[in-house]
Amino acid sequence: MPVLSDVAAALPAINFQREMLAQQGMGVLGAWALLNLLGSGWLVTRTLPKQAQHYFHQMNVGWGVVNAFLAAWGILQARPLHVEGLTLVDSLQAQFAFEKILLFNAGLDVAYVAVGAWLFARAASVEELPERYLGYARSLWVQGGFLFVFDVGFYLVYHRCAAELLALVP
Repeated sequence: MPVLSDVAAALPAINFQREMLAQQGMGVLGAWALLNLLGSGWLVTRTLPKQAQHYFHQMNVGWGVVNAFLAAWGILQARPLHVEGLTLVDSLQAQFAFEKILLFNAGLDVAYVAVGAWLFARAASVEELPERYLGYARSLWVQGGFLFVFDVGFYLVYHRCAAELLALVP
């Protein structure tokens, strides 16, 4: 059973590490967003409208905007230099709240891939702009696939802090 002074000494370091991981994870998401904004932003202007590739890049730019916003918000929410006053209960609540978000997002990522499959199948039966369905479907597969790997991988890395926090519980 941990002694109270051991908990008080270890808790700030664990919280600092946890918040730094959150910032770094959001940095990875921000880099992915930037890659989509720059890469697909450039390529969307160099593909012919009404072609699947054009719609693919168009959708990636949209994902880039959303992911950039989420990454910036996540970086601003992580506060590694302001963890001194957190109690063990506060730390555990913050840890598990973020883990729930990551797991929920992983479920959404699977839904994105499924919607992409539906759009791909739908492209075969629509008469107007099937290329749009194909481009959007491919974008959803790429984005959903990356985000699934990101969210699950991030969860697995981030969850290590939970074990350290739980070891401090008397």
